[in-house]
Amino acid sequence: MVVADLLQFARQNGILTTIRGSVAGSLVTFVTGITNVNPLEYKLPFERFLNPERPSAPDIDMDFADNRRDEVIEYARQKYGADNVAQIGTFGTMLARGGVRDVARALGYPYGLGDRIAKEVPFGSQGFPMTLERALEENPELKKIYESEEDAKEIIDLGQKIEGCARHVGVHAAGVVMSPTPLWDYTPLQLDPKGGKIITQYDMYSIEEAGLLKFDFLGIRNLAILADSVRLVEKTRNIKVDIENIPIDDLPTFAMLARGETEGTFQLNGAGMTRYLKELKPSTIHDINAMVALFRPGPMETIPMYIERKHDAGRIHYLDPRMKEYLDFSYGVIVYQDDVLMTAIKLAGYSWLQADVLRKAMGKKIPKVMAAEKEKLLKGFVNYGKLSPTLAEKLWKLIEPFAAYGFGKAHAASYGRVAYQTSYMKANFPVEYMAAVLTADAGDIDKVAVMVAECKRMNIPVLAPDINESFGDFTVILSDPKLGHPVSKGTRGVLTQDSIRFGLYSIKNFGQGIADAIITERKQNGRFVSLSDFLRRVTKQQLNKKSLESLIQCGALDSLGERGQMLAHLDLLLEYHRSARGAGVDSLFAGIGGGNDLALPPAPPAAMGDKLKWEKELLGLYVSGHPLDRFKDKLNKRSMTIGELRTKATVGSMMVASGMVEDVRVILTRQGEQMAFIKLADYDGSIEAVVFPKSFAEYKTILNQGAVDTGLDKIRIQDYNVLELSRGVGNAEETRGQEGSRPAT
Repeated sequence: MVVADLLQFARQNGILTTIRGSVAGSLVTFVTGITNVNPLEYKLPFERFLNPERPSAPDIDMDFADNRRDEVIEYARQKYGADNVAQIGTFGTMLARGGVRDVARALGYPYGLGDRIAKEVPFGSQGFPMTLERALEENPELKKIYESEEDAKEIIDLGQKIEGCARHVGVHAAGVVMSPTPLWDYTPLQLDPKGGKIITQYDMYSIEEAGLLKFDFLGIRNLAILADSVRLVEKTRNIKVDIENIPIDDLPTFAMLARGETEGTFQLNGAGMTRYLKELKPSTIHDINAMVALFRPGPMETIPMYIERKHDAGRIHYLDPRMKEYLDFSYGVIVYQDDVLMTAIKLAGYSWLQADVLRKAMGKKIPKVMAAEKEKLLKGFVNYGKLSPTLAEKLWKLIEPFAAYGFGKAHAASYGRVAYQTSYMKANFPVEYMAAVLTADAGDIDKVAVMVAECKRMNIPVLAPDINESFGDFTVILSDPKLGHPVSKGTRGVLTQDSIRFGLYSIKNFGQGIADAIITERKQNGRFVSLSDFLRRVTKQQLNKKSLESLIQCGALDSLGERGQMLAHLDLLLEYHRSARGAGVDSLFAGIGGGNDLALPPAPPAAMGDKLKWEKELLGLYVSGHPLDRFKDKLNKRSMTIGELRTKATVGSMMVASGMVEDVRVILTRQGEQMAFIKLADYDGSIEAVVFPKSFAEYKTILNQGAVDTGLDKIRIQDYNVLELSRGVGNAEETRGQEGSRPAT
């Protein structure tokens, strides 16, 4: 009931929520409003959530819009007592790489020695951190250093002893604890080292052992985007979207997904997922749930089978007729962890407890344990299920990948619902949805660039900020119903579709205080009708030279004047602004238009190149145009965009992309040769690339930051690899051996 109360508070206050994990399989949680997924409609097994053999009570993990999660935590403090509610502390531990560096520093060794050893320690995988013992087994170079260097041996030996020891105190990302009496009756408390919050000194495991009630308050960015888009639709169109009760058979939504227009949606974006969605052409919510679950290591291998069976019912078959009961929504394909558990229960006679032991054992991927579980399961298939040994073995191979990586069916239903909701908003209210996405991404200019490119593909113009139209965040500019077609009153010229403007908060060197002051003044007293009107109405404490210059350069004052002219007379504008509220304005500025209007002396207009440079500096990307515009036709003929490169490139394939160099980082290899990491950008975004020593020596003169290569009649850089750093680029010496294997431009 505490969870129901927290979620009811959230929904009553417009905070979007969802639930993760197996809780959606409970009918009680559905009727009490904890979940929005009817388990009967989705055939979710309740026993996965709670069964008589379960050794401990299940958790209910709550997801909230990440920008409002703290409001729910604060409500819990007020409702259940500030002394009875606290966030859970965590202990960061010594890991292999960090431990080596700490030991070297503590022993007084040069930083370079500890760093060199640490860099030879391979990275671990999620849930399986690397240990120094394993690193010595896996990396011969580290083993060589250990055996040949006495100092290194001492560091590594001590590093192994401190691995796993507590290093620092932190705050659990989601955990909150509640108690019937003040928390100090159960756990020691302290202040968060980075803030003023009270946190427990027991970690989450000790909290549970103390018998306290732990809750997970998690934040999801896409729930904030959903809520923002719903708010924008109501604000701009006076349409109230009940996002929890939208139709789940919306044709425009499924058509959009079938076209692969997934950028900005929850769980359904990304090159691989998009490619599969275009092949699948989803038509039901069950298709979306299945894709959310299948697009993971292991289960991903069965996606082609799922797609084939959806489009050809003749291919649907079950290894055993008893499997149809729980595989009918997925065309006979094992999709969820629950399918694995149900197979063990129905065909091998397992109890729910035994099935969960099987799942956990397979998840740990310990060979000895796996072998024992396999033998036990195969015996159950044959003796209880009456399957042939051959069929039993085939069934094992089918379920093996899912136990470790598969999604729970209830979890997929909850997340699939949010994925569908984001897709619905993008398909039916594209301008509002993309404005919400841009606002959420505002702190990451690379993501903003990707979303601006998506807006252009959707034929949604993204315009520079404007003091008469922009609010703080990205702003929706709708059509003028009287004219019958969209216009932007603050833009010289007429637009032909709805658009999005940069918000005033997006402008660098322009504080939120002055932005809010401009918006408030505009709301209270109307639009700024002229430059002089703007300068008179904004108080001098709020507007200084830097902020006024930024407004002009980014284009926010384009509706009131020309950038070059305003910048040429910036000091005059500031003097007018300072004098505007005092007496004598008319006489002081009589020669340039008096107090009613400000007629600036002529000045050369700003060049397009300057405008683009200013926009890039202040907004993070080009808005009025792009430096590559004059080469667009040639580029389209000779190469693909970086966006296409991201979605179409495969390992070992040859791809050609063109762009301008935005950043160059030169490093030295172990042989003392220069090479570089560069950032190549075009209309669709940017990509990191590596230029190896041979190519760098030949072409380094054209690798100038911000330069556009105009010599398109000849190949300028022919012989380097384009590598995404996010996929892991080794040290310079390791990558050097690949030089010359992939031509690119």
